[in-house]
Amino acid sequence: MLQFTHLVKDPVGIHAGPAGRISRKAKEFPGTVITIDKQGTSVQANKLMLLMGLGVKGGDTITVTIEGGEEEKAAAAMKEFLEKEL
Repeated sequence: MLQFTHLVKDPVGIHAGPAGRISRKAKEFPGTVITIDKQGTSVQANKLMLLMGLGVKGGDTITVTIEGGEEEKAAAAMKEFLEKEL
């Protein structure tokens, strides 16, 4: 299991657009479970509606957990993606 935190810089946070892009990125690693946690509530990153339901706004810190066959590759890809997108 790998884990990292990310400070959301986008003032709007995880709304429909970013949630869709995060979901698509997570689906690139089918043998790996990627979860996003905000203050104790976790959802799988490939679940679009649940991601939006977290209510992540700019300035929030999220924790990303990666478990499965491609942990290292998925963690690096998600970290890079979140730095660029959020």
